[in-house]
Amino acid sequence: MNQQATSQNTRNIGIGIIGGGYMGKRHSVAMHAVGALCNTTLRPVCEMICTTSVEGAALKAQQLGFKRSTHDWRELVADPAVEAIIIASPQSTHLQICKAAFELGKPVLCEKPLGASLDEAQQMAQLAEQHQCINMVGFNYIRTPLTQYAKQLIAQGAIGEINYFRAEHTEDFYADPKALASWRTQGRANGCMGDLAPHVINLAQFLLGPITKLNAQIETVHQQRPNQAGELEAVSNDDQAQFMCQFAGGSAGHLMFSRVASGRKMGIAYEITGTKGAIRFDQEDQNALWLYQSDAPIAQQGFRKILSNPGHPDYGLFCEGPGHGTGYQDQLILEARDFLQAIETGTTHWPTFSEGVAVSLVVDAAWQSQDSGQWVKID
Repeated sequence: MNQQATSQNTRNIGIGIIGGGYMGKRHSVAMHAVGALCNTTLRPVCEMICTTSVEGAALKAQQLGFKRSTHDWRELVADPAVEAIIIASPQSTHLQICKAAFELGKPVLCEKPLGASLDEAQQMAQLAEQHQCINMVGFNYIRTPLTQYAKQLIAQGAIGEINYFRAEHTEDFYADPKALASWRTQGRANGCMGDLAPHVINLAQFLLGPITKLNAQIETVHQQRPNQAGELEAVSNDDQAQFMCQFAGGSAGHLMFSRVASGRKMGIAYEITGTKGAIRFDQEDQNALWLYQSDAPIAQQGFRKILSNPGHPDYGLFCEGPGHGTGYQDQLILEARDFLQAIETGTTHWPTFSEGVAVSLVVDAAWQSQDSGQWVKID
């Protein structure tokens, strides 16, 4: 650990981020903000960033506030000043990077999905266990204050015994059939089941526990897309999927995922039905939770809107005023806090690589069900 102290009770830790795109930027911002916002004992120093070219990496270092840059992830992992690593590169790179990092005893926060396949995810979890290294997966949506509150309500029995869970992750970035082909339209790992589904599967298991069996339907809506040259090329992965499922606690469920859902931008939404009430939530309106409790007087029955406020988990870190709200970047700051606290205490923090494997097991079972047309059990 870097011995330079920032105050009597804090110390610096060198952070390396692999990937400077959408998620790389958000993780960078989170690491710059987390120390001041959450008063963490470990204060991140953005030591090195890696992208695919020398020039691009240097530009990202300047833009995102890193001391140094490289185009070779091996250089970043091996650098002694880089003490913890965030992987925000394509899932096909995750296994190699994790193996190198864990062999050096370095903690890893890896973006979802954990690997490009179930086998790779299992290997990564085994490596983390073998080397006894701190590990986390970047499932950020479970950290929204009102989703954390929904979990509390379920645990408190506020809506009774759960009998049904319905959720979706719907976006429309490929709704237009004329949208250009890209890496997103090639390879199963980059399709809807590899890209969008893991967030909601993790969310479902966060709220209700393990999924034990499912029956899935997976589709490619637009079979071809134009490339940069204007020529049509085949799409080799899925646009949308859905499955019926059952949870270990006995609840029934239905999960749906789509990247062609016109009008939806960040449609992570769920409804939880219990014997005494129900909960509704939509990530596009992440600072509102709808709660129904059947024991209210008949004149007052119906869903009521709860605005996010300091009484909900982690909200008060960002704002003292009820209803002012939190945003997407705030979820990444909470993720950064949890990662730093795990490193400080030497104790892994949920969701770990094991939870990443649990999600990959469900994704793999969905493909098995699609191929067989049958219900598939998940061990």
